Amino acid sequence: MDAFDVKVSEILVATADSCDYLIDSAVPEVLNAMRKHLRMDVAFVAEFVDGQRVYRRVATDAKAKVIRDGQSDPLERTYCRKVVDGLLPRMLRDAAKHPVARELSAPFPVRAFLSVPIVLADGSIYGTLCCFSFAPNQDLTSRDLQRLETSGKLIARRIDEVRKRRTDMAIQDWALAPVDAWRR
Repeated sequence: MDAFDVKVSEILVATADSCDYLIDSAVPEVLNAMRKHLRMDVAFVAEFVDGQRVYRRVATDAKAKVIRDGQSDPLERTYCRKVVDGLLPRMLRDAAKHPVARELSAPFPVRAFLSVPIVLADGSIYGTLCCFSFAPNQDLTSRDLQRLETSGKLIARRIDEVRKRRTDMAIQDWALAPVDAWRR
């Protein structure tokens, strides 16, 4: 494990028993560290919701603000969906050279691309963890993809923890009326 891997793990694991707001601060920090380390313009976590790709957290280079938190677009013709469906590889050094990627229309040029599904504990797909650049990047390696996969697993675990915490809190707030009250 190198310094980058340690940093990502520390950021996500250090807040494991903390409040929900710390999760919100940890994920953008990881995205920014990943984006810089991989020399990408944009990194994001997207959730798949009702046929839409919803950008939950986005980190961009100052001059690459092409998407933002909360923005969404139809999921069907996205790189994210094609990766999850197995129609695109998880790493493209130059998307312009891949036939499926060339068919996708994006409002901005996506050239180098890394994407991994975020798979929750119950096996469901939350969405994807992705990063891309506007220029090809022949220096991307399988190790870079492994780093993204590890980060995706840690983010999935964080999402599972937050959902469990919210469910547990909802159960604690739930109260049953005594049976005698129903009979009156």
